[in-house]
Amino acid sequence: MFEVVIGLEVHVQLNTKTKLFCSCATSFNHKQNSNTCPTCLALPGALPVLNRSVLEKSVMFGTAVNATVNRTSYFDRKSYFYPDSPSAYQITQLYTPIVEHGTLQIDFEYGTHKIIRINRAHIEADAGKNIHDGEISKVDLNRAGTPLLEIVSEPDMRSSEEVILYLKKLHAIVRYLDISDANMQEGSFRVDVNVSIRPKGDEKLYTRVEIKNINSFRFIQKAIEIEVARQIEAWEDGVYDDEIYQETRLFDQAKQQTRSMRGKEEAADYRYFPEPDLLKVAVDDTMFETFRNIPELPDVKRERFVSEYGMNEYNASVITASPEMARYFEEMMEQGISAKNATTWLTVELQGRFSGDVNIDNSPVNAPTLGLLVKRIEDQTISGKAAKEVLDYLMEHDAEVDAVIEKLGLRQVSDTGAIEKIVDEILAANPDKVEEYRNGKEKLFGFFVGQTMKASKGSANPQAVNAILKSKLG
Repeated sequence: MFEVVIGLEVHVQLNTKTKLFCSCATSFNHKQNSNTCPTCLALPGALPVLNRSVLEKSVMFGTAVNATVNRTSYFDRKSYFYPDSPSAYQITQLYTPIVEHGTLQIDFEYGTHKIIRINRAHIEADAGKNIHDGEISKVDLNRAGTPLLEIVSEPDMRSSEEVILYLKKLHAIVRYLDISDANMQEGSFRVDVNVSIRPKGDEKLYTRVEIKNINSFRFIQKAIEIEVARQIEAWEDGVYDDEIYQETRLFDQAKQQTRSMRGKEEAADYRYFPEPDLLKVAVDDTMFETFRNIPELPDVKRERFVSEYGMNEYNASVITASPEMARYFEEMMEQGISAKNATTWLTVELQGRFSGDVNIDNSPVNAPTLGLLVKRIEDQTISGKAAKEVLDYLMEHDAEVDAVIEKLGLRQVSDTGAIEKIVDEILAANPDKVEEYRNGKEKLFGFFVGQTMKASKGSANPQAVNAILKSKLG
């Protein structure tokens, strides 16, 4: 039996207006090489100047994960030669990063938890982007110099499930803090996975393999499972030392395999040394207290929802998984509705109608409107079935809830006199079934309910229908 050992390096692109060391705009999908200057092109004589906003966002993150925020940190130069790095080095933080020794709690389905240690989070400049076009490769340097916060975990994860729980929690935190849009498809949240195995009970750390450039949670989970199987097979076949060595691999989704990319360098290979063009980074008391002022995070919000709205932990976790979802839910609750109904109509009915690029951010039905629709169910203006018709209409038309109810003729009839008249007609038309019911065939009750609802075109109050039928049928 083997134990899996996994640590993660997550590169979070910070959502600053300008780059880490110059005033060029950070951008996505702008014309290639349009947002560049002598500094991010590493032209002779150009000197870097630290973006204060990067420092603020880094301190916010350190506060959110209960880490040590170093009041004095330093930049270092990491040498490597790639076409997308015009300077032939990267400015990063190796020896004294801005954030160290944090923790992040992951939550399992059945209410148990685990703490994953965060070794560090350091500031660094991103490289450009290689574009491969047949036999020609091009370089776009718009991204060169974009600020990154690299978050490095300890090797505390023991399964692909734990990895995904950790990543989803980390993804939620950086979005709640509003320090990154964390868009995986656009490269704002990039994950490198370090995987190794060892016999159960063994404390030794064996050869780790790094898997890079995976752009979805689903692919990350699959890549880990495939790489673990490869390493276990090599161990069991007696060729572990020959086939498993420290390297960087890519995940080939089409072939469902990991494949070698290059040998993995050690720190010495990068020839780190203190960055000579930048002073030390000092966070004074005023800056420190200002930067530590962070919004309510998902764990705190989840516990508040459980306490304030009487929700169970699972539903509260679903709702607080993203700041947009939590904000939408709270706006719905301003209508004075139950949390249970709000959750169902948000997560099942509304989201079940999303398709294509439609999501909670650009939903055609806003939170006050959906909240009012739920309120109209609870005050028995319409039935749940009718509310679905109203929601279908609202997905296609900009209209008011009450106006749509009237337009579609869906207002629920609670007038007992009107319902009694319909029930009397149904019973008079079906004397044989009335007799069967009174002789013990109680399943026919549903028939009478259905006929009454049909005769009322679905507008009769179901509770009133049930009560009147029970009375009439004895």
